[in-house]
Amino acid sequence: MELNYSEDSNRPPFRKFMITYNPKFSIGDNLENIKAALTGLPIDAAIIENSLNYEFSDTIIGINHQKIDIGLAIANMMNVPVVNLQKIKEVGLEKAVAEKEEYLKWHLDYYGEYAGKRNYGQEAMLTIGNGYFGLRGAYVESHADKDNYPGMYVAGVYNQLTTKINDRDVVNEDLVNLPNAQYISFGVDHQLPFTIKKADIQDIYRSLDLKTGALTTTLHIQLSTGHIIQVRATKAANMNQWHRYAVKYELKPINFSGSLQIYAGIDGNVINGNVERYQDFDQHHIDVIGMAAHDNQVSMTGQTKTSHVQFVINSKLSSQNLDTKKLIDTTTEEGKVEQTLSINVEPGKEYEFEKNVTVFTSKDKDANLEADAQKELDDSSFDNTLSDSEKFWSNVWQHSDIIIDNDLTSQKLTRVNIFHMLVTSAALASGKLDASVGARGLHGEAYRGHIFWDVTFDLPFYAIHYPAIAKQCLLYRYNRLAEARKYAASEDKQGSMYPWQSGMYGDEQSQFVHLNPVSGEWDPDNSRLQRHVSISVAYDIINYVHITGDKEFMDKYGLEMLLSICKFWVSMTDYDKDADRYDIHHVMGPDEFHEEYPNSNDHGLTNNAYTNIMVSWLFDKVNTLVSDEDSKVLKQASEKAGFDNDLLSKMNDIDHKLRLDINEEGIIGQFSGYFNLSKLNFDSYRRKYGDISRIDRLLKGEGKSPDAYQVAKQADTLMAYYELPFNEVQEVINRLGYKLPANFFTSNLRFYLDRTTHGSTLSRIVYSVLDEIDGNMDQSWQLFSTALFSDYYDIQGGTTAEGIHLGVMGATLQIETKCYGGVRFDTDEVTINPHLPSTWNKISFKETYQGVNYNFVIGHHRIDVTADADTHVSVAKKAYSLTKNKMTTITYK
Repeated sequence: MELNYSEDSNRPPFRKFMITYNPKFSIGDNLENIKAALTGLPIDAAIIENSLNYEFSDTIIGINHQKIDIGLAIANMMNVPVVNLQKIKEVGLEKAVAEKEEYLKWHLDYYGEYAGKRNYGQEAMLTIGNGYFGLRGAYVESHADKDNYPGMYVAGVYNQLTTKINDRDVVNEDLVNLPNAQYISFGVDHQLPFTIKKADIQDIYRSLDLKTGALTTTLHIQLSTGHIIQVRATKAANMNQWHRYAVKYELKPINFSGSLQIYAGIDGNVINGNVERYQDFDQHHIDVIGMAAHDNQVSMTGQTKTSHVQFVINSKLSSQNLDTKKLIDTTTEEGKVEQTLSINVEPGKEYEFEKNVTVFTSKDKDANLEADAQKELDDSSFDNTLSDSEKFWSNVWQHSDIIIDNDLTSQKLTRVNIFHMLVTSAALASGKLDASVGARGLHGEAYRGHIFWDVTFDLPFYAIHYPAIAKQCLLYRYNRLAEARKYAASEDKQGSMYPWQSGMYGDEQSQFVHLNPVSGEWDPDNSRLQRHVSISVAYDIINYVHITGDKEFMDKYGLEMLLSICKFWVSMTDYDKDADRYDIHHVMGPDEFHEEYPNSNDHGLTNNAYTNIMVSWLFDKVNTLVSDEDSKVLKQASEKAGFDNDLLSKMNDIDHKLRLDINEEGIIGQFSGYFNLSKLNFDSYRRKYGDISRIDRLLKGEGKSPDAYQVAKQADTLMAYYELPFNEVQEVINRLGYKLPANFFTSNLRFYLDRTTHGSTLSRIVYSVLDEIDGNMDQSWQLFSTALFSDYYDIQGGTTAEGIHLGVMGATLQIETKCYGGVRFDTDEVTINPHLPSTWNKISFKETYQGVNYNFVIGHHRIDVTADADTHVSVAKKAYSLTKNKMTTITYK
């Protein structure tokens, strides 16, 4: 590659760079050489002179008998658009660059065919859906195998199965993979249907249009018989009529005429096979009960094996130019119904078909399954599905977009995260689904689709932009309050104890053992001792009501939940009379590397700092809520929760006397006895293993235990500073009677960062915020950007294949607006204290707080803010009045 560079508007003197492709290196390594060679040059765009001619991308080149979309690669690596020289000749440089930059900000594209977990990961990232269902972005021609996984999941549809492992009955509850109805393929001259096979595929390009929600896959195919054909499949989920999705299937024979077959159907022979480490368990969750065909329509009915959730999936195959009702043959076999349509084709001519699908389950309120599924199918078409999708996403980007100036990659991935937040949740806003958002969305089967504390990282985005979704996530917990009471009672505790992993019923779904992929052994799993999930539920209630002002929710649901949770935590404490302190035993913090004390027969830890700080905070908050609550409402909630004034008095005593372990340097111990643990030689383990993010598995593989070492999977001790305003955490520590040195926060942050391996994707999120608080913007940015890229680059080596990490996606959006944009809703006054990354020129976004809609444009020294009501904001502790619908400009240093 030759590059001529001039600092003076392309006038001499020039500097010439010659960068040579080295065939001994991978394409990735060669790209890294390009980046290194060009470091420091103020490059705004790159121009490709000799790209190949493709309709889906104009920046594909051939290198050493391989093809690569160099435009995508350089855009990701150097954060600049890459344009084609021919395009520049047609429209001019400025317009060509602007058009490509706009395209890249709104599309998630993948070029080429990939195998195994890498393709699985791309399928997860290309998932479309509407919060009722998620449809993985697999090729429509594929069936589940080692390289492809066309899964479909409906929110709240779980099933429990029992598998005997080593003479132990192990029960697992899974979000169920339902029958594959997106399948459609083709065949030539009545040969077998085309399948995704590397030998037959010349090119593959997949593009998710974030503006419309449509996923388009283009295949250039040359069969072993010599037939060449172009195939384009476009999938869309209906975002309004959320029981529907549609596929438009376009074929163009290139070099042949004759007979062409279209194959479509519904495959009920599916299992939950997305996660390799679950393969020892029974994954056959559904029974197909019936199949039917009529004209161009087919139907499949069935139910889950033990939860007995019934489902009906209908589909129809049609074409505008053909009477498909008369041309289609239908066959059924065990668990599968298939359609075949034969047509005569000519070279160079395009043929278009569409497949519309409807999905209903018995968890739908007031649904007449078969009748409703049929009516939806009769009313559906690809055009109306795409139209509803376009309207929905247009509204999303108008009201919920985050616009970042001068950072192409952050802009794209921010929109990808917003997209998947709503793919997972949109239908919840209807209030008709008894479901919440899982840690892996509706995108895969990791964590078995369970609900964790990850909701805490997602709820602020929902509360600010889609309060009905946030409310439904909390109602999911309210609807399982009785189960939480039962769980607490089973552990000889009072009140309500929510499970670490929750599914259909709200009972604990955490396992007692799990498979260590390093050692191949079954290790004990005490993760259910992360009782702090109940604190997260309480925190989410308080945060939601604070952001939305939804007092009705607090009165009808929230207060009862809060009192029940507080009652549980009172019962968790033990009083030490000699020290006049309260202790909380048998818990784990967010750091899952520590489950118990080394050489102990007891499970759990004592006085986890995060847990104790948050319990004290919660008791104080609820005490204030109770004092301000209407007496009638308080009486009703107290009766339901079994709560009285004695408990309130006990809470007040506890929130002043919980114990923390703080050493002489002011370091807060992660739990009592933490400082007695051994220190780990991290450098030695990095030299030995490279990636030590899951040091727990490595240590266990060596016959050691992470419980014995000062090592952490993720932020734990300082987690409260992520969730709460800094001053509120300080108030808790002071109320507990502890005094910390002036530089304690910096010392604690360095101490724990040195011991954290970021084995959880959420770890970088929390530490990014903590570093921003401490003024370490370089490290904050490094951690944030890695988190933002984490699913796109699948930085954990295959976990994205099993579903995206929704908590990280929601949290990155909060870092952008709350930390870097500086807009906080900690009090009744909106405060704005920006801390923009140096590479961002400005950030723009809209947010709704307590019924007032704000529009923010935030630069490095200027803030433009507009509100739809007379109100005020605070910048650098100075108040500024806002006049309704009038922009106010504020300058700051």
